[in-house]
Amino acid sequence: MRWVVFLRAANVGKHNRFQPSILAKELAKFGVVNVGAVGTFVVREDVSEATLRVAILQKLPFKCEVMICRAKEIVDLASGAPLTDEPLGNDLRAFVTVMAKRPARLPKLPIYAPSIDQWEVKVVRITGVCALSLWRRLKESALYPNQVVEKEFGVATTTRSWNTILKVAEILGA
Repeated sequence: MRWVVFLRAANVGKHNRFQPSILAKELAKFGVVNVGAVGTFVVREDVSEATLRVAILQKLPFKCEVMICRAKEIVDLASGAPLTDEPLGNDLRAFVTVMAKRPARLPKLPIYAPSIDQWEVKVVRITGVCALSLWRRLKESALYPNQVVEKEFGVATTTRSWNTILKVAEILGA
């Protein structure tokens, strides 16, 4: 089965530093492709999730959460074009937050943070382990989708821009 791998808190500031291109080369037997967004990889070869997880964790020089999604789930999310009606730009961006596991319960959507009137993050859709959200710049010290989804669902998460998800889908389609 083909997979998409998301590493949580990799290459953030001076912490958990590694070179994604080297990791991809070290895992070449699985057809690993470095997407270019730090800690995001496409796995093109047929490998079990458990084997892939062990191989990644053995190669990383630090411990971190590894979120692994079926490639089809990411392709389906991207091809569904869920945000075509949104006027995205510098001050309104789309993100996908990948959760370590499916939430035990799904709250009523959308979720607005910090409030419905002054929202900076609006979670609009949950698909499997993926939470799709909009981020709106209202001030310099912005709220980030990752912290909102982690708090709401109580699970470890990692967030990528919608453009990264589209790039993953493009690589999988090639």
